[in-house]
Amino acid sequence: MMAESLDSRLSSHAAGGGLAAAVAQTIRELGLAAIKVRDTIADGGSGAHLGDSHGEENAGGDIQKELDVLADRVFLEAAQNSPIAFYGSEEQDEAVALKADAPLAIAIDPLDGSSNIDTNVSIGTIFSLLPVEDAHRADTSKVFLQPGSRQAAAGFFVYGPQLLLVLSLGADSGTQAYAYQPSSGGFIEWKPALSIAPEAKEFAVNASNYRHWDPTFRAYIDDCLAGSTGPRGRDFNMRWIASLVADCYRILLRGGVFLYPGDARKGYAKGRLRLLYEANPIAFCVEHAGGKATDGVNRILDIVPDGLHMRTPLVFGSTSEVESVGRYAADPAAAARKPLADAAP
Repeated sequence: MMAESLDSRLSSHAAGGGLAAAVAQTIRELGLAAIKVRDTIADGGSGAHLGDSHGEENAGGDIQKELDVLADRVFLEAAQNSPIAFYGSEEQDEAVALKADAPLAIAIDPLDGSSNIDTNVSIGTIFSLLPVEDAHRADTSKVFLQPGSRQAAAGFFVYGPQLLLVLSLGADSGTQAYAYQPSSGGFIEWKPALSIAPEAKEFAVNASNYRHWDPTFRAYIDDCLAGSTGPRGRDFNMRWIASLVADCYRILLRGGVFLYPGDARKGYAKGRLRLLYEANPIAFCVEHAGGKATDGVNRILDIVPDGLHMRTPLVFGSTSEVESVGRYAADPAAAARKPLADAAP
């Protein structure tokens, strides 16, 4: 059977009219923007120094790379060509007002994982499409204060050996992966129905932060490291790419769990990842592929943001493993345990 094109899938979705048609038009424009970014990355070795610091911090306090700024400009242009009323970006302090009567707002991380540019590791773009209603036009400050459960669509592009789009158009549509096909100039269906294995054999975490973690979270990782002879009764592998889109795509394909908790470092108590344009779209795709996503305890898609750049802890992946993390968080015995690193030999 011939693989369905993204364009065909979007045409079917748009047939419903209204918001669905606006979503389809926007995703087409985002796809064109992603191809531009992909081509820039491919030419980067002989052109701009894409991994160089731009010399400024973005709204989240991260140092911008040249490609961060370029990607933001490309996706802002795509939003201007779409039925988008407001453009909220990691690279902008405030949301940008576009078409006043448009039915959608976009929250976007134009370039996820930019610290990996110099090392040729997969990076990406993460986006969330939210409905804009009359109440939001009356008070535009509320446009991005909607929980992730209200997303009309969400997904991410991966700039790697292939340009991939992981997309969910809602619970009824599941989550699919599309690959860019240069010969046709468009995206074709690559993985028609992504489904996360319910049991995890791998966990993805930045273990260098172990000393900063809450005792319950350290207890969870300790028990994973104890393997088949420990309380978990099975061996785990650890994976950590430090590129959210790459870690998520791996988990969508073969299961596992991703963990980025809050910790004791200054500025990290509420986590490091942004709710609106990182955690929410990832959670949307993960849930519609049969997985779960929480802040360690609470469902990500139920959290009401307090601002465009709100941070959150994030745990997502195989359902049983995400639930295990929640049980550790609620267990007083786990909180009282001595860290494995401090245990007597």
